[in-house]
Amino acid sequence: MPKRPWLYATQRPPSSRNRKPWRAPLALALLVNASAIGYRLSEGWDWGDSYWMVLITLSTLGFSDGHTQILSANGRLVTTLLILGGLVVVQISIQGVLGLSESGYFRRLRERRFRRWLHSMHNHVILCGYGRIGHEIAEQLTRENVPMLVVEMDAERREAAEERGLPVLMADATLDETLLEAGIHRCRALVAALPNNASNLYVVLSARGIAPNCRLIARSDSEEAERKLRLAGADQVVSPFVSGGRTMAAKALRPLAVSFMDLLAGSGCEVEEFLLSSDAADLGPLNGSSLADLQLGARTGALVLAIVPPRRSEDGDTRQYRGATYSPEEPELIANPSSDTRLSPGQTLVVLGSQPQLEAFGRLLGPALKSVDVMTN
Repeated sequence: MPKRPWLYATQRPPSSRNRKPWRAPLALALLVNASAIGYRLSEGWDWGDSYWMVLITLSTLGFSDGHTQILSANGRLVTTLLILGGLVVVQISIQGVLGLSESGYFRRLRERRFRRWLHSMHNHVILCGYGRIGHEIAEQLTRENVPMLVVEMDAERREAAEERGLPVLMADATLDETLLEAGIHRCRALVAALPNNASNLYVVLSARGIAPNCRLIARSDSEEAERKLRLAGADQVVSPFVSGGRTMAAKALRPLAVSFMDLLAGSGCEVEEFLLSSDAADLGPLNGSSLADLQLGARTGALVLAIVPPRRSEDGDTRQYRGATYSPEEPELIANPSSDTRLSPGQTLVVLGSQPQLEAFGRLLGPALKSVDVMTN
């Protein structure tokens, strides 16, 4: 099994002195308790005075204390042994702490805590790459309060992400082990935004092989790269140049519509895609029912904006849109569906609403619901 670079790249073998870091604190605890018992036996003090004498003696601040003027011979012997033992034990403890820091012990503790936190993450977005595109993606997800994990190998980009308060896994995103560590089986989506097409292709191939049902979005800078990424299993491939050009054209032709989507991104509403099961038995009474019969909007408050029906390719091979199949004679999108539009297996419902409304919409679909995806503009 290959080693994790973020764990082992700078790690040195620990010295024998640091293999048992508990020895120095244990010796200090034994010295303190043994000295307190010695004062109690030799002077007859209670436990409070005994421990107080140990404290002021070890700290070298107790020679003006009244206790030092009334010590018996046995008490002075205990004090002498305490001072000598304290010099040795305290020095060893300080050297032990410094040695632990030099050997990377505390760094490994932080990494263990980070890995435990990673294992607790659910329904998050894995962002591979924190370049200019990754930075903008992270800003948008942060505004939407979506939990996110950045996977980055470059030290400067990692520091930039950490300065923004983002959790960063410093590892190679193209490795299967890294994606498993990032929680690919528990995430809501993975975004491959690495600076070159080859790296994004490797990420998509690895992710699709590990988690066939994971939502994968990849960046590309050419049509050929987009085609290969889709063949590798990417659900969506985005070209910054194409997307930027389309957005600028849309602002020139339909500025109000584009502004509405921008406002929607900062509001409490979201647009989600509800994919219905392709098995008619799962739909039950929903199969063949119209929107008017179901009264989905009245019962949940959510609004059905569009329906993507099943479609099948002309050569007979099934082609999928997020898991649903299609036929060529049907339209790819039914925008603003009428009340007599009927539900059928494999459809995708594009729904607008607040988070509670969308959750109620999903509960209403029940076993007919196969998956839910959040749409981003």
